[in-house]
Amino acid sequence: GVLTLAFFIHNCIITLLKNNKNQENNVRDLSIAYMLVTLTYLYIGVLVFASFPSPPLTKDCIEQNFLDNFPSSDILSFIARIFLLFQMMTVYPLLGYLARVQLLGHVFGDVYPSIFHVLTLNLIIVGAGVIMACFYPNIGGIIRYSGAACGLAFVFIYPSLIYMISLRQEDRLTWPKLIFHIFIIILGLANLIVQFF
Repeated sequence: GVLTLAFFIHNCIITLLKNNKNQENNVRDLSIAYMLVTLTYLYIGVLVFASFPSPPLTKDCIEQNFLDNFPSSDILSFIARIFLLFQMMTVYPLLGYLARVQLLGHVFGDVYPSIFHVLTLNLIIVGAGVIMACFYPNIGGIIRYSGAACGLAFVFIYPSLIYMISLRQEDRLTWPKLIFHIFIIILGLANLIVQFF
């Protein structure tokens, strides 16, 4: 689920990069960004997991939210939470913009059809986040389930269906290609089902 969500984020990157002033630097900028994100996640994930005191405690007690592993009285943890709040204040509007550009652009043909449309979409996005925070504050589960569901649609089903429809229109769809792409869709469905166990 997490990996398919990471792959799903690629369509957001396309939206961001098409607004770049210097399009020739897109490959370089994207490579640097991916390298920095990878190093950050590896640094935090691998080092914390490897340095966790395993004999007295089991690794199962590591919280999904990294900062929940520290006591609330820890000053560095408090500072990290402040920086995380700042990050969310900058990332959340960006994700709202990406959702608006992709959703409203495809549905209405305009990324800003009216203030009512944009306000309604923003209320839905913020409302969904607040409801999840109130009733299911399990970030790992949210990423797992939403990643598997979005991945099923945008990674497994849509590309396979579009390719099969294209082949069918050109009378080039053969049984092996059909079976292979149906297998890919079944694989994505299995990935979604496995997330619940």
